[in-house]
Amino acid sequence: MQLDFAKMNGLGNSFVFIEDLESALDFSPDAVAWFCDCNFGIGADGLILVKSATTPEADFYMQYFNADGSLAEMCGNGARCFAKYVVDRGLIPAEASAMVIETLGGLKPVTFTRSADGTLDSATVDMGVPELVAENVPAHFEGCHTNECPIETPWGVVNVTAVGMGNPHAVIWVDDVDSAPVDTVGPFLERHDSFPKGTNVEFAQYVDDDHIRVRVWERGVGETLACGTGACATAVVATLSCRAGRHSTIQLPGGDLLVRWHENEHVYLTGSAAFSFNGTVDLPEDDG
Repeated sequence: MQLDFAKMNGLGNSFVFIEDLESALDFSPDAVAWFCDCNFGIGADGLILVKSATTPEADFYMQYFNADGSLAEMCGNGARCFAKYVVDRGLIPAEASAMVIETLGGLKPVTFTRSADGTLDSATVDMGVPELVAENVPAHFEGCHTNECPIETPWGVVNVTAVGMGNPHAVIWVDDVDSAPVDTVGPFLERHDSFPKGTNVEFAQYVDDDHIRVRVWERGVGETLACGTGACATAVVATLSCRAGRHSTIQLPGGDLLVRWHENEHVYLTGSAAFSFNGTVDLPEDDG
């Protein structure tokens, strides 16, 4: 069968988008991994299906898969790209400047600005209230809650702060992200027993009061150029540790994201989203 797709990215965090408003598609983990494989498939950090909402409070449902085929609760960069997809394709009214996306991590309101041609220019996602209770992240530590908890690794002890942003995160402060052990400590912590559902791992370097450099090892993907939920988790931890106020610029390898932890306790993520290309792929129906 032939399947149309779009390739999109948020600061280099790339996604394959497939429209499935009738919920007619059912991909196995191997099929998702094939789509995301840069050698044999299309190549992306994740696969996103655009589905009809299952609740009247939302406009659409975003079903997000990691590159390894596993389902994930939420993706901040993916949500901005999702908004651009439905805006640019006229799936919402031309006068609209807001929408609500249903995800496994809950409902995510999005506001956005449009370019002169009506396409989405920038989007702000209400990422909700960060989860700081260990069992709700979920995370399990001996003798502490979620802040600066020591974990023994083959490369020494690291202190992690666990935060839930609809998905689990472990933030580690480092002196220099360029030399941070992303490729070793990252995958080790991703599968550590302290995180029963796995975790994303942020290596964060304080620059000044509103500027933080970050590299991210994403659960089920590996290191990516940007991570929206990771940027939010880092900004929350920076505020709690008095490294930053409630407004932060998070500098990732793919570019900058703006994060605001509002007094209402909701975290707001602002950034761009970009269309890369459209395509059509031939899929044997017996291949999952």
